[in-house]
Amino acid sequence: MFTRTDDRITATQAAVFLNNTVLGAGILTLPRSVSDSVKTPDSWLSVILGGVIVMAVIFLMVKISQQFPGKTIFQYAGLIVGRVPGVFLCLPLIIFFLTIAGFEIRSLAEVTLFFLLEGTPIWAITLPFIWVGAYLVYGGINSIARVFQIIFPISIMILLICFGFSLRIFDLNHLRPVLGSGILPVISGLKSTVLVYSGCEVVMTLVAFMQQPRKAVKAMLFGIGIPIVLYLLTVIMVIGGLSIDSVITSTWPTIDLIRSFEIPGFLFERMEFPLMVIWLMQMFCNFCSFFFQASLGISQVFRLPVHPVIYALVPVIFISAMVPKSINDVFSLGDTIGKMSIVLFLLLPLLLSVIWLIRTKGLKQHV
Repeated sequence: MFTRTDDRITATQAAVFLNNTVLGAGILTLPRSVSDSVKTPDSWLSVILGGVIVMAVIFLMVKISQQFPGKTIFQYAGLIVGRVPGVFLCLPLIIFFLTIAGFEIRSLAEVTLFFLLEGTPIWAITLPFIWVGAYLVYGGINSIARVFQIIFPISIMILLICFGFSLRIFDLNHLRPVLGSGILPVISGLKSTVLVYSGCEVVMTLVAFMQQPRKAVKAMLFGIGIPIVLYLLTVIMVIGGLSIDSVITSTWPTIDLIRSFEIPGFLFERMEFPLMVIWLMQMFCNFCSFFFQASLGISQVFRLPVHPVIYALVPVIFISAMVPKSINDVFSLGDTIGKMSIVLFLLLPLLLSVIWLIRTKGLKQHV
């Protein structure tokens, strides 16, 4: 079982796990999706506002998880609302994790197809990644966390090097005027920013695996803080380098930014290739995290041995990844996931917190 006592992670590993769950394909698509919603250079303000909201929700998730040491959302939901309602409450979360796992692996395949393996059948890219992911998930949370710790610093370093070189084409005027059309466009961009933070629901399972759950608040806020800063930096650098009009019409604006300059004499004269290679690994991390969460959820909710569940989910995830027919369908699925995430944000932590508070206060008054 995943919940064996020796399979624990440190506070640092938990922070990296959350970071690698949230930080993924959004780096490549967020500037376009948020700019398309906002239609002004103020997209970066939407990223900040969305980040603040997500941090508040994560704080709430951690606090309720800490009330049930060693138990995940799939276990303590039943303790709060009852066994059967708990199952119905956790099912949407499991479906969400399965859907976003399919979305992440399909996004990974689309990027690979577009930039590296043009003309290859999409299934031929998707299947090997799913099987490798199944092998990693089979090892449990500790194995996944150690892989994440290896990939995390390399990803950040390559991304920051790319942004450092892109400063040569950065124009601050592309980000002006600030709030030229008021605050309403910024608020309308929140829906697009929520998608890139989708997956932070994993906090409600991560706390159960931590060696020191009392450090969970600091670890989780740090874990989500890094993606918020990197997404903010990405939107600022891409809009500053390409202009808002170019960003809206680009499919992969971050890649277009990196392709728009060369570094003669440097180890890599064109930086999009090292970025693409490492970012495929980062998107693979996203996929493995959601695959793990879905397997864990089904195992704990229905009280099944976890390893057969992992194998059973391989064809399910493959089918979910192959459902979108085109890249536009993939982006539409991403928008749907963003909406699902908003509902789960509101439904699970808030609803469970309110019910738990009512029950505990009622019990105290009764005593």
